[in-house]
Amino acid sequence: MQTEMDSEALLWTLMIGPGFSYSEQEGWSILRVNGELDMSTAPRLRQRIIAIVASGSEQLILDLDGVDFMDSTALGVLVGAVKRIRTNNGELRVVCTRENILKLFELTGLNTVFNLYTSVELAVTPQ
Repeated sequence: MQTEMDSEALLWTLMIGPGFSYSEQEGWSILRVNGELDMSTAPRLRQRIIAIVASGSEQLILDLDGVDFMDSTALGVLVGAVKRIRTNNGELRVVCTRENILKLFELTGLNTVFNLYTSVELAVTPQ
């Protein structure tokens, strides 16, 4: 039986942690992320990505339009994800229109590593 303290801790984690939703479209796995991605929450993103790749998905779209904040730990998770997916001859595309997140990609030079898109609809379109 869960105690009141456990319930409060769970509620707090749900409030501050990122939210994830998964779908598939035109052969692409789509992972939508909402909230903040930082050193305390990035491991959850890593776990989700590893699970998707382990299930056999070779084409992944990360929709970061719901992400309010992202730090270097989260960027490291994304770099690890793109390496993992490319090792399997797959592709990772990132959807993002938030200026603060796009600026982070630009400042780190990762905008040249990732294929960035303004919508999921554009990201699923064959190149």
